[in-house]
Amino acid sequence: MNQEYYKAVTTMEKAGVDPEYVLGWEGGYVLNPPREEQRSTEAYEAGYEDGKARNADNFSGWVKK
Repeated sequence: MNQEYYKAVTTMEKAGVDPEYVLGWEGGYVLNPPREEQRSTEAYEAGYEDGKARNADNFSGWVKK
């Protein structure tokens, strides 16, 4: 696995980001097909789009309080 991926996932997990966002980001990053509509969540979709764009800067809005 490359360092960019590992660092981003580790940072998100330590920050307490919604696991759905993290799963979406991981799937988008490696270009997995997205989840089917009935299993998708807003957090997953946001993470998927950010991961697909290789953007690790938007996760702070998904930190669980």
